[in-house]
Amino acid sequence: MLPLSGVRVLDFTRVLAGPFCTMNLADLGADVIKVESLAGDETRGWGPPFASGESAYFLCVNRNKRSIAIDLQTEAGNSVARRLIAEADVVLHNFLPKSAEKLGLSYEQVRSIRPDVVYLAISGYGQASSRPGYDYILQAMGGLMSITGHPAGQPMKVGVAITDLFTGLYATVAVQAALIHRTQTGMGQAIDMALYDAQIAMLANVASNVLIGGKDAQRLGNGHPNIVPYQLFQTKDGAVIATVGNDRQFRSFCDHLDLPKLYEDERYATNPARVANRDNLCPLLESHIAALETDDVLSRLERASVPCGPVRTVAEALSAPETAERDLIWETVHTLSGQIRLVGSPLKLSETPPELRLPPPVHGEHTAAILRELGFNDTDIQSMQAKGVIVHD
Repeated sequence: MLPLSGVRVLDFTRVLAGPFCTMNLADLGADVIKVESLAGDETRGWGPPFASGESAYFLCVNRNKRSIAIDLQTEAGNSVARRLIAEADVVLHNFLPKSAEKLGLSYEQVRSIRPDVVYLAISGYGQASSRPGYDYILQAMGGLMSITGHPAGQPMKVGVAITDLFTGLYATVAVQAALIHRTQTGMGQAIDMALYDAQIAMLANVASNVLIGGKDAQRLGNGHPNIVPYQLFQTKDGAVIATVGNDRQFRSFCDHLDLPKLYEDERYATNPARVANRDNLCPLLESHIAALETDDVLSRLERASVPCGPVRTVAEALSAPETAERDLIWETVHTLSGQIRLVGSPLKLSETPPELRLPPPVHGEHTAAILRELGFNDTDIQSMQAKGVIVHD
């Protein structure tokens, strides 16, 4: 038994934040029913690359789910949705508030069908706002881009849709907390999950520096606002990251890189001094390390007990020994594509580890099976298909 076995999740979300949340729940055992429009989740077409017509983007966040494709704008389709809601423990969507209400998916409408439902709505700026939210815009508005990139360059977005992903993670936590609350009290509740909120929260120590210190944050490229040296160093044949977290490590860092005089200089003897004098210190370190080969630098720093690592490409990271050791690449047989590889779950539970039970579904792949579970017979299903209410494979 996985920890969320027996929990049914009705997932009306598309794109990334919501599907990422529900994939986490599905990995932990929840029965996730992905409710798609007749056109399907738009990310199915976000490519290339594609595997037999399914985009890599869609495949990355939709394993362990079943897909039902229905037209919610028809009375027959909405009736199916209401029957699904009646049997759901959790209902999620990322429609704008007015659209949700029009489709019968506001909290009050859903709660009238399932009073103890755990209801989660994902939006850009909360359920009081009708503004659509997009990761890229939220990275800009939420301050992240202002601290990302080279100091002399433009503000830069992170290379993955990190605001969406953080929102999905916060949503995963919130759903599980609400399920525990329901077990304790018998009461459901509504969760208002906004990308903007997640983006502000994930600023973490950078936001705290501004609130406490009273000075706005600045872009530091690969540097750290509170620790020096803590950065990327170009080597003769590549690049490494070194993170020197305390003064003892700095002495060891200097000794093993043949720079002992630096830690004797009062300008660099303590971390606050190094932060104040980073503009003098960092170029000295960078110039020295640039003459050394990557493997030599890593070997020296490992002997010095200074945390470090090489800068890898994505392909190198996916094929790295640590990735294999941590079982982070999962294989499954997709309905259309055959054998495919996906990034696995990072959740390592000793007694109930996540499992890959189902490949990412084909659009409407489980429509007929789910309708049968709801009590519809084959004649009903064929009639709905003929009327354009559903799509089933």
